[in-house]
Amino acid sequence: QVQLVESGGGLVQTGGSLRLSCAASGRTFSSYAMGWFRQAPGKEREFVAGVSGSGSSIYYGDSVKGRFTISRDNAKKTVYLQMNSLKPEDTAVYYCAASYSTRWYVNNMDYWGAGTLVTVSS
Repeated sequence: QVQLVESGGGLVQTGGSLRLSCAASGRTFSSYAMGWFRQAPGKEREFVAGVSGSGSSIYYGDSVKGRFTISRDNAKKTVYLQMNSLKPEDTAVYYCAASYSTRWYVNNMDYWGAGTLVTVSS
C-alpha cells in the first residue's frame, strides 16, 4: 500500500514557476514508477510527466515538454514537478500517481494522491 500526498500548488502569474512535491509512504517507493497527471475543469485527466523507479527514464506529455521537469529522491520518498513558463492553460488540479509500470495511462496507475490545485492567472 502506498499513500501519496501532494503539496506546492497555488496561484501564479503567467510566466511564473511552481514546484510541486509528492511525498509517499511505504517501504518500496523505488519499486514504483511515479507520474504527474492533471485535470482541468470539464476535461479528462491527462498525463503530464513520469519517471521510472530508478529515475533513469523520464517521460513528458507533449504540452509540457521543455517547460516542466520531473525528478525523484528515493531516499526522501518524494517526487517533484518543477513547472516553469506557466500558462493559463496549465491551470488544473495536479495529481501524483504510482504504478508498477511505465505505461502512463490513467487506468494503469495503482495509487493516487488527492491532488493540489494550480491556478495560472493571465
